[in-house]
Amino acid sequence: MTSNQPADPRPVYAAATRWATDLIGGIRDDQLDSPTPCDDFDVRTLAGHLVAVAGRAVALAERGDVDGTPRIDDRHDAATYRQLSDHAIELWADDAKLAAPVKVPWGDVPGAGALWGYVNETLVHGWDLAVATGQDPEADPALAQAALAVAQQFIPAAIRADDGVPFDAVVEPRPGAGATERLANWSGRESTSWVSAVTTT
Repeated sequence: MTSNQPADPRPVYAAATRWATDLIGGIRDDQLDSPTPCDDFDVRTLAGHLVAVAGRAVALAERGDVDGTPRIDDRHDAATYRQLSDHAIELWADDAKLAAPVKVPWGDVPGAGALWGYVNETLVHGWDLAVATGQDPEADPALAQAALAVAQQFIPAAIRADDGVPFDAVVEPRPGAGATERLANWSGRESTSWVSAVTTT
């Protein structure tokens, strides 16, 4: 990995979306209106947002931008999410897409950088969903460590106050925090109270 070319995100994206598929499939109907660590979403809309993120990964591979794609999909089921993320994985198999410029809400970037953005979003929102629904909030540590290394490089703490940066200030990890929780902390999530609620239920 160099300063301007992150590592190939595709293996991490594939594994992250499989993890998220299991989490969405583990939501109970009585949890859909429950709050999550992401203030913008309850469980239902967070799952719908993850479906929309998978749809954006498809759109980006197909046409190089996400214009017109929803922020929250009306669907929030695991089968739809898996179908979209698997389609995205198929489309991104073309190596040329990693270097091709694409347009995403945070700017014009190479495809690899955009897909890493969706890796980060998948893992952080997966953590949100897991702690909100009492599921295991830790993905494979190797996945989260890889995503955290890229996030620390390309979403540094120093830029959090800049206009247009959609991340809160970095939160200091609690002692013993796992890699996925530390990634969530890097994205600005306060995690201690949420993790405590999961471990005491």
